[in-house]
This record gives sequence, structure tokens and C-alpha cells, in this order.
Amino acid sequence: MALWRLLALAAFALGVVGAFLPVLPTVPFLLLAAWAAGKGWPAFEAWLLRHPRFGPPVRRWRTHGAVSRKAKWLATATMTLSVIALQFMGAVAPWVRVAVPLFLLAMGVWLWRRPEA
Repeated sequence: MALWRLLALAAFALGVVGAFLPVLPTVPFLLLAAWAAGKGWPAFEAWLLRHPRFGPPVRRWRTHGAVSRKAKWLATATMTLSVIALQFMGAVAPWVRVAVPLFLLAMGVWLWRRPEA
């Protein structure tokens, strides 16, 4: 049970940091925090689901597998900027310059196919 709580706190902390740093995603860490809390810390899970800022995206994901349009655009912009930055990095293996954009493209397609409920 302590490991679930530790994972929930670590993921939540990363999610909070991600709310202020555009290069770190917020919602995936909140989803992980809620999942881990559900395994070993029901009170924290309930608090997270009721939270006015963090609760709605977690509830939308749990009920509909939905991602807001704003989150989709933000994720797409961040992935695009990451790919552009990667292309200008000198010490990156050529296969990484190809594999990462292809992976992010696949993630973007998957993301935009999610409902927006």
C-alpha cells in the first residue's frame, strides 16, 4: 500500500509541476496519480476527483476516454516543438531523429481520435 501512495504522490507532484512547465504534461500524470491512489489511497483518489482544477480531466477520461480540445491542441503544439528542437540537436543519433517524430505522429493521431466529451 505504501508503494501505491508513493507512486500517487510522485505522479501528482509531476502533474503539478507540469501545470507550470509547458514541456511536462499534466493530465497523464494526474491519470496515473488517480489510478495509483485508487489502488492504495482511496481518500486521495476522492480528493483528486473532486478537485476543481485536476478532477474534470480525470473524470472525463474515466467516464468517456475523452480529452479536451484544448489539451489536444496543447499536446500537438508541444510535440511539434519537441520534434523541431530534436532536429537541431547535434549529438542525436539519426535513427532517433526519425523514430521520435514517427512515434509522436502516432501518438497525435491516437490523441485526436479520442472523444472530446
